[in-house]
Amino acid sequence: MGERGTSNHSEVTDFILVGFRVRPELHTLLFLLFLLVYAMILLGNVGMMTIIMTDPRLNTPMYFFLGNLSFIDLFYSSVIAPKAMINFWSESKSISFAGCMTQFFLFALFIVAEGFLLATMAYDRFIAICNPLLYSVQMSTRLCIQLVAGSYFCGCISSVLQTGMTFTLSFCASRAIDHFYCDTRPLQRISCSDSFIYRMISFSLSGIIILPTIIVIIISYLYIVSTVLKIRSSEGRKKAFSTCSSHLGVVSVLYGAVFFMYLTPDRFPELSKVASLCYTLVTPMLNPLIYSLRNKDVKEALKKLLETRNIIV
Repeated sequence: MGERGTSNHSEVTDFILVGFRVRPELHTLLFLLFLLVYAMILLGNVGMMTIIMTDPRLNTPMYFFLGNLSFIDLFYSSVIAPKAMINFWSESKSISFAGCMTQFFLFALFIVAEGFLLATMAYDRFIAICNPLLYSVQMSTRLCIQLVAGSYFCGCISSVLQTGMTFTLSFCASRAIDHFYCDTRPLQRISCSDSFIYRMISFSLSGIIILPTIIVIIISYLYIVSTVLKIRSSEGRKKAFSTCSSHLGVVSVLYGAVFFMYLTPDRFPELSKVASLCYTLVTPMLNPLIYSLRNKDVKEALKKLLETRNIIV
């Protein structure tokens, strides 16, 4: 166990994840809630990836991106949920310095990769609706792989920078992280280093990450709306908008939760935890539901997969 009066981050061997400040009798309820949500995340995202990989009709750029979205959602929720559930039953609620750094790195990598992937999916919808005749040429297999690889690469670079900056801070104020996972703002609060430069670099990095993805999404949808409004038949407009509504729903939930969390003042840590829940667990749970309930191809593929399983059984 690290000593409370440490003067350098290298002397800290572990942290304490405070979690939610609720009565002990509510821990069982929270554990069951987390377990239910995580089970739905596993079922939904593994199911979505299975459907996409097994149905040849879904061998298109849109579903290639959707499969990667499910993988990212599954992975970053798995970085957070199991440890949070263990801590509901743990008295120490400790996490090692290396464990905290690993959790921070992986979560930062996949959440940033998801932002870039959502921008890629917006661009894909722009090409599909605004240039349908050139869609198969412009959205080639090679380009799709490059776009997905680029999303992971940007996530990795961002995560390396964020992790490097955060864990070179000195943690001598306290070992107690007022959160249910290792995140930037709670770690800043327990640091005794001068955080001004860190905050400026972190803010700049966030802007470099978030602004390009939002700009791509907004410009793509401006062109999409402009093109759709030119379609004369109401059926055609409805069909075009229906291909985008699922993506818009996912973008709104993710970015809404992120903005709410980072715009919440530090004096309201419990509100930040609720906002964090939205994009660490609620968003990965909702994404497969949004895409499956509003997507005819996915529903048909799921029906076909279930029928096949019944025949085998």
